Amino acid sequence: FFLRIVNRLTGSEHEMRNIPLPIGISFFTFGAISYLMDLYRGHYKAEKNPLNMALYLSFFPKISVGPIARYRDFAPQLTNRQETVEKTAEGIRRFAYGLGKKVLVANIVGASVDKIYAQDITNVTGVMVWCAAILYAIQIYYDFSGFTDMAIGLGKMFGFDICENFNYPYLSGSIQEFWRRWHISLSSWFRDYLYIPLGGNRKGKIRQYANLVITMFLGGLWHGASWNFVIWGLFHGIALAAHKFWMTLTGRKKGEESHGIRRFFGILITFHFVCFCWIFFRNADFSTSLD
Repeated sequence: FFLRIVNRLTGSEHEMRNIPLPIGISFFTFGAISYLMDLYRGHYKAEKNPLNMALYLSFFPKISVGPIARYRDFAPQLTNRQETVEKTAEGIRRFAYGLGKKVLVANIVGASVDKIYAQDITNVTGVMVWCAAILYAIQIYYDFSGFTDMAIGLGKMFGFDICENFNYPYLSGSIQEFWRRWHISLSSWFRDYLYIPLGGNRKGKIRQYANLVITMFLGGLWHGASWNFVIWGLFHGIALAAHKFWMTLTGRKKGEESHGIRRFFGILITFHFVCFCWIFFRNADFSTSLD
């Protein structure tokens, strides 16, 4: 991605081979970074057993799609966990829920989305475009939350409790609330190891808005090295900054949520904004997203 940008700016023709990367490289890298950062901050003592460390980093249910488990939550379970019939049954049940989300909902809805996006843009009506956007929002939620359910279920079968990753995100009344409910382990990771170290909200309002945009820009780039993910991240970063500005302008406190008709319209606006952003997330081709 960066070489393509350099080639376009300089007119050169640098090439890079497609290097195979390990499955789950971003998730176990994030897990390692959080371990080292919290260790540096003195939150716990270093793990002396290499097998325990390896198990934390490479525990297979969570390694491919998360959640990003923190060492401080995982460490006590490495040496002291219980495998019971009840917990195994709960794990099988949770795994079945996740498999159903993935196979019975996400895959079926995704087939419809693919058919609409495969159409020539001249043959696509406004109604079809809205259907594709909303159906993709459903697809990506049931796909991702389904994988999370399966990871949590598998963990319980082995006696591990893995953190929850979703909390009804499409019922969020603001974009800030959305990111407290969507991919919780990732958004909290970015908050603790990127946004706060950048200065968070401690260095003035302008710096806070810039930190939000930078954090979400890098969050978009983490999802994929292409312009569509960068734009998706920037949209969310600007929306978060705008929401913070609005909160300051109206004198509302942090964490204060709206109610009644105000919340209804908040959910409506947030959901449609998220759907709009998913268009750029879904399309690798930027011109197709614009069309």
